Amino acid sequence: QLRLVESGGGLVQPGGSLRLSCAASGFILDNTAIGWFRQAPGKEREGVSCIRGSGGLTSYSDSVKGRFTVSRDNAKNTVYLQMNTLKLEDTAVYYCAARIRLYGSRWLDGATYDYWGQGTQVTVSS
Repeated sequence: QLRLVESGGGLVQPGGSLRLSCAASGFILDNTAIGWFRQAPGKEREGVSCIRGSGGLTSYSDSVKGRFTVSRDNAKNTVYLQMNTLKLEDTAVYYCAARIRLYGSRWLDGATYDYWGQGTQVTVSS
């Protein structure tokens, strides 16, 4: 059964850090792109980061580049999103998603992803 489960969200002060996890049951991570997306109230969904393929290529949105790092542990079938120097505007529900097609582009476009987790809330507040 293909399933994605996010965890690790919570409340953090500005400048703080959180690490999100995405447990990807039934997926072979070397053959899959795992993306992180977020959606804040009243805003459109935003692609944040992606890790894909056997080489673990990564992509980041400009809004998080240099602050967030995506990684994976194939043995645990888990993808992580390390979020540092968090800002108020990072507050959102964060989702991980899986994309089977490793060709093409638009790695941060949620419309190209096939499976989604239920999301985890991240709140940055003082």
